[in-house]
Amino acid sequence: MELILKEDIIGLGFKNDIVNVKSGYGRNYLIPQGKAVIASESAKKILAENLRQQAHKLAAQKAAAEERCKALEGVALTIAAKVSATGQLYGSVNTAIVAEELKKLGHEIDRKIITMRDIKKVGEYVALVHFHKEVTAEIPVTVIAEGGQEEEVAQAPVEEAAAVVAEEAPVEEAPAEAEAPAAE
Repeated sequence: MELILKEDIIGLGFKNDIVNVKSGYGRNYLIPQGKAVIASESAKKILAENLRQQAHKLAAQKAAAEERCKALEGVALTIAAKVSATGQLYGSVNTAIVAEELKKLGHEIDRKIITMRDIKKVGEYVALVHFHKEVTAEIPVTVIAEGGQEEEVAQAPVEEAAAVVAEEAPVEEAPAEAEAPAAE
């Protein structure tokens, strides 16, 4: 089913895009919610005329989006989170937390235009901010352990592995020592 979007829908398209979707999604969700209209020949002609008339407005919107994107250049987020001994986070770092951290830095950004997977481990990730369909900013997000536990988390698996090896080594040596006195 071919539809013309009336608003931006993350993962599908941007306002005034012509997209193909499954019939049920279009008929049962997009059209009743007012998010899209059927892309008939007359609707396409009206869209083309509107786009031609609004070309200067769209250029201004793109320029504004590029300015907002430039404001985010060089911005990197470091988020401290509670971490288990294996490096897993208690909970996750998601777009709402990233938007909140950006707000603390003075950048008012809606969480709905930020895309990223939920972060569940300590490490470095990238969040994408979609200001316009042609303007996207990448923000590096580093998740660290809260309270300086990062070193402990990194060393814990190594220490556990060393302890397991140390426990296994005496078990292997004990039978060899027990056999030696019996042979004499």
